Amino acid sequence: MTLYGRRFLGDTPVLRTFILLNIAVFLVQHLFLGLFRYHGVPVGEYIVRYFALQPLLSGDFYPWQLLTYQFMHAGLDNIWHILFNLFVLWMFGTELELLWGSRRFATYYLLCGIGAGIVHLLVQLFWTYPAPTVGASGAIYGILLAFGLTFPDRPVLMFPFFIPIPARILVLLMAGIEFISGITSAGSTIAHFAHLGGAATGFLLLRFGDRWGVFAAGDRFWNWLRGLPHRRPSPQRRRGLMLVRPAPPAEEVLFYFQGAPITQSDIDAILDKIVTHGYDSLSEHERQILYEFSRHVHNGR
Repeated sequence: MTLYGRRFLGDTPVLRTFILLNIAVFLVQHLFLGLFRYHGVPVGEYIVRYFALQPLLSGDFYPWQLLTYQFMHAGLDNIWHILFNLFVLWMFGTELELLWGSRRFATYYLLCGIGAGIVHLLVQLFWTYPAPTVGASGAIYGILLAFGLTFPDRPVLMFPFFIPIPARILVLLMAGIEFISGITSAGSTIAHFAHLGGAATGFLLLRFGDRWGVFAAGDRFWNWLRGLPHRRPSPQRRRGLMLVRPAPPAEEVLFYFQGAPITQSDIDAILDKIVTHGYDSLSEHERQILYEFSRHVHNGR
């Protein structure tokens, strides 16, 4: 994994905030709150009851749990849960925030976690173990999906595969493992279908998020909140490395396609290719970009 910028996570303020928030919640929940009791019950149990994702029919489900469960993790006896999640989030989330900008990244991440939670709640009604759910894994599977679509040929070396695998293949393998695990381990305490739900939500956001105005609404929300640390999209890169020296002003992003920013230069390059070699010379990816561009022009965006 390449380190970007001059200091660890310095160029990705939202990623830094999410990682530090997960660590802070973990330490408070499992170290500090364990020292206190309320009416003879450990305070940590109240935190799980009201902020972990409770089953729909438990009588303890509250809508805000779809957000708060994402920042809670299993206890000290399973510390690898949070360590692995945060490592994967850092490993794959860094480039996405640098590419998209902080607000789009935050919107995408949180909605993937919410989508994962909704899928898990629905599946839990019929199949899985009816217990509270915690963890960032659902949102992180959305990050993995976005990375695989944005950098499909990037070689990745990651457990449990110990050879470099193109990112798109890694995502397919992990999704397949989660699906098989989900249907063969009913009653498992691992939320396999939440992982798949996070990836599916990510796909829908990348495919339709701009068309449905999801990310525009997210920008308005973060502008209203005014508390989110923000980095603007920075697509200037060389062989995957962010340029350290001052870069020329970036072109305005016309729209996003499968997580990647599309500028006027990208459109001009496709049109030049048509003039030189004909429409049939375009790849399927280029044709889809041209189609999305025509839609945006037609809609006045």
